[in-house]
Amino acid sequence: MWAAAPLLLLLLLFLLPLLLARLWRRRAAPLEPAGRAVLITGCDSGFGHLLALRLHRLGFTEIPECGGPRDPSAGIRQEETAGKAEKNKRALHAHEKCLLRHFSSVGFWGLVNNAGISTFGETGWLSMEKYEKFADVNLLGSIRTTLAFLPLLRKYKGRIVFMSSIVAYFSLGNGIYSMTKAAIEKFCDALRLEMKKFGVRVCIIQPGNYARSTKIQPPVSAEEIWNELSEEEKAVYNKEYVQEWANFFNSILSKGSTNGNEVVDAMVDALMSPTPKARYMVAKLTEKALVFACALFPTVVMDSVLSYALSK
Repeated sequence: MWAAAPLLLLLLLFLLPLLLARLWRRRAAPLEPAGRAVLITGCDSGFGHLLALRLHRLGFTEIPECGGPRDPSAGIRQEETAGKAEKNKRALHAHEKCLLRHFSSVGFWGLVNNAGISTFGETGWLSMEKYEKFADVNLLGSIRTTLAFLPLLRKYKGRIVFMSSIVAYFSLGNGIYSMTKAAIEKFCDALRLEMKKFGVRVCIIQPGNYARSTKIQPPVSAEEIWNELSEEEKAVYNKEYVQEWANFFNSILSKGSTNGNEVVDAMVDALMSPTPKARYMVAKLTEKALVFACALFPTVVMDSVLSYALSK
């Protein structure tokens, strides 16, 4: 019994700050939305759209579009512009400049980098153009928007919220998406530390499987995947393998939660709590356990576990 005392003491010292922080979060009053403006990217559907409606009801300042697509949050539909022609990039830059002029006269409180795209496929199945597009939309798009509004965020001591995912820790058929989310996590880690001295809080949202709550990843078609493969890849794989992979991935999508408001609750807390978390993991217990295992166990162990699961 006494041999376990040091371990129990260490566990108590680890848990005590977490318990005190939770008590403080519960007792602290949320911030008032009046006079605070929030910009959301990718708000025409999914989490972004739900968040836009929620913030509008809460009383955050409604922002005119300055020539962009109109919706309650006045967000930038970044997934429709970033990664395309240089002409569209210039249009996005002009749109940001217009928003900056407007934000200079109001209390710019929050930037929510929500825009993103997803797809399915093994590494060799995807073209270099697709890798560039995903990096541009999911990663560089968020960085561009953050850099554009950083001066105002420092001025108003606001919040920056990034949409990540639990697949930043592992990949199951969507390595290209996992890659961009892992990169976003590291960008946020650096930004969060750098912004502390300015009073700017940086938060990461890490949803689990909410495929049925958003349009980011529709069911995949094995036939379409096969038709897009290069002749070199077709010589390595066969249609049956692609079909099995597609069935596996679609089965995962079909089990996704339909309650997107769970993720929106975390986004709202990141914007309104006086003591926001650095990371909000909104996932099922089994998904959280998988993330914990990936962080705790050696890579060789998790590779074996995931490879076995995929083989089944």
